[in-house]
Amino acid sequence: MFVIDAHLDLSMNAMEWNRNLRLPVNEIRAREQGLTDKPDRAKGVVALPELRKGNIGLVVATQIARFVAPDNPLPGWFSPEQAWAQTQGQLAWYQAMEEAGEMVAITDLASLERHLALWNNSKKSNEQKPVGYILSLEGADSIVDTYYLQWAYEYGLRAVGPAHYGPGRYAQGTDATGKMTPQGHELLKEMERLNIILDATHLCDDSFWDAMDHFNGHVWASHNNCRALVDHNRQFSDEQIKELVARNAVIGGALDAWMMVPNWQRGVSDPKAMNCSLEVMVDHLDHICQIAGNALHIGIGSDLDGAFGKEQCPYDLETIADLQTVPALLEKRGYSAADIENVMHGNWLRFLRNAWK
Repeated sequence: MFVIDAHLDLSMNAMEWNRNLRLPVNEIRAREQGLTDKPDRAKGVVALPELRKGNIGLVVATQIARFVAPDNPLPGWFSPEQAWAQTQGQLAWYQAMEEAGEMVAITDLASLERHLALWNNSKKSNEQKPVGYILSLEGADSIVDTYYLQWAYEYGLRAVGPAHYGPGRYAQGTDATGKMTPQGHELLKEMERLNIILDATHLCDDSFWDAMDHFNGHVWASHNNCRALVDHNRQFSDEQIKELVARNAVIGGALDAWMMVPNWQRGVSDPKAMNCSLEVMVDHLDHICQIAGNALHIGIGSDLDGAFGKEQCPYDLETIADLQTVPALLEKRGYSAADIENVMHGNWLRFLRNAWK
């Protein structure tokens, strides 16, 4: 089945992890044997060959660079201009992948429909098909001023999450509190003017509700799970899920183990011992369906390369290609064939066709 994954940090892995994503996962792992600078060295699960193997023909791919004020202990850049420059290096990598025929930018309805026609053409093998990507910015700190957003739109940016972790220049993110800043409200206005999708992922509760009050454009949540199942501010409360459903949003189920099962300890817990399997993602998706009353607001936003690998993802997933096992799990839960197609790609496509019509 054709799969859309609404959240991958491909360029971050290429540029900061120094991974050649044109190689298969096993070759990337082999090259990283013995390295200890990142917790997921030799344990990565994402590369372009595995996307093709898993029939994951379209992804939402990020740029990401955080600005950190002097009192902010999180890793990041010491000025917005440095953060912007980092995102431009990431953009250059995506453009190089396009030039190599590995990827293709999807920026409007025409390019979306062309790409779907290519991937539905069984005469070509997946190895001959470029992976489509919709460019998204995770955390808006690198937007030096709101007028930079126009430049970003022109090079292909189509979705923005105003915050990531901690306090931000435009909004407050995971583990922070407080509403969006005045510049954040200006950012939302400019996003609305340009028809850039608001990614509600990572917004703290105060900033989430503030954004809902100030933004009238299209909203999705690329990679988010449920607070009712894992009680943490990173997750959505049932009230937040109801608000997103009311706004015709789609929420992508994330596969980071600490978001999937309660009491996960980074660097200590083991996926098998914690019973963290792909079934658990279905638990989160199913919870959203119970609130919505249908299966029209869920999809996959795996985040499988978001600074973790095999040590912190479902134990029954060896590489991202194993997303192909999810339809059988949904069928076992009683989801119809139409529901399963919607989860794997249909809901994201309906959202995009509506946003870009």
